[in-house]
Amino acid sequence: MKKQLANVILACFLVCISVLACAEEIVITRSVLAFPEAMLALQESIRAHGYTVSRVQRIDVGLTGMGYKTDKYRIVFAGKIDEIRELTKKAPQLTAYLPPKISIFAEGDQTVLVTINPRLYADIAGDAIDPIIFAHWESDLRSIFHDVSMAR
Repeated sequence: MKKQLANVILACFLVCISVLACAEEIVITRSVLAFPEAMLALQESIRAHGYTVSRVQRIDVGLTGMGYKTDKYRIVFAGKIDEIRELTKKAPQLTAYLPPKISIFAEGDQTVLVTINPRLYADIAGDAIDPIIFAHWESDLRSIFHDVSMAR
């Protein structure tokens, strides 16, 4: 009986670890703000952190055109142009991933923001780029997401 209990505890522990590992691959937050206000708060925080919003792409139109029922859905492209140019020059394999993208969508009366953890870019870049820049981006993105989640 004790052995079975120990195995169950071990299995639960392993599941928890794998969930945490997967959660580190994305950065996500939820805001009580309606979509338009959350989008405004997102763009203001991006600028306040020294980044530029390079483009906002509508996704909801394409999804509804394919028969999906969706509310507001956008992808916000943001970065520092000089950094992006330097990184893609040193590691062209990063080009498809840059600038970083933030998905923002309405879910009922709340808004959700999701992005890939920029630390994953270090694996793609290999030795061509010091991974500290991606750690800095992660810190900034978490701060931006915090700003939006705390905005009222």
